[in-house]
Amino acid sequence: LNKIALLRNARGSNYPSLKDFANRAIDCGVDRLTLHVRPDQRHATCKDAYIVSELCKSNNIEFNLEGNPFSLKKGNFEGFENLARNTNPEQVTLVPDEEKQITSNHGWKNGAHDEELTKIIERLKIQHRVSIFIDPNIDCVDYATSMYSDAVEIYTGPYAKSFKAKEYKNQIEDIKSVSQYAKSKGLLVNAGHDLNLENISKLVETNLIDEVSIGHA
Repeated sequence: LNKIALLRNARGSNYPSLKDFANRAIDCGVDRLTLHVRPDQRHATCKDAYIVSELCKSNNIEFNLEGNPFSLKKGNFEGFENLARNTNPEQVTLVPDEEKQITSNHGWKNGAHDEELTKIIERLKIQHRVSIFIDPNIDCVDYATSMYSDAVEIYTGPYAKSFKAKEYKNQIEDIKSVSQYAKSKGLLVNAGHDLNLENISKLVETNLIDEVSIGHA
């Protein structure tokens, strides 16, 4: 849906319609829809988040809002926490994107942001399930646990790249180990980035992934 929004914005009209494509996905039987709204709103916008949230609620499926929780109100961008509160998604997925970053390419790690991130997660958990984006290693699961996250989303970019080269065995084993460890800590396990109808099959076979996001790929 983000890429549909990107094409729409480039044309300066409402074509292609994000709402129409969201309805197509719902008709196909998806369990939830995801939007990643960035402060520059270069693809999905705050207005889109309201539209998709309403569609999800009227069709009894989940809405997952992704973004950087440190993104504050700027111009007509509401700020991530405000947008989450106002659109009321069932899940928020927190991603450590910088504002000018083209796409997500790494997960959360220990840093100077830890104390503030814990406070943000505590506020968000009052209303939403909270998932944080992590690299596929055990230390990152421990970090998610220390942040009191409900779920992790494993960054599958490296796996998708290795799948294309038909050298994915080690990547899948890493994802399995991390998923099993996360489950042992009581976390839900999501996965996303560069997934498509071919490489998703090996993730399904692990029988460990609770949710996947398939988008641009």
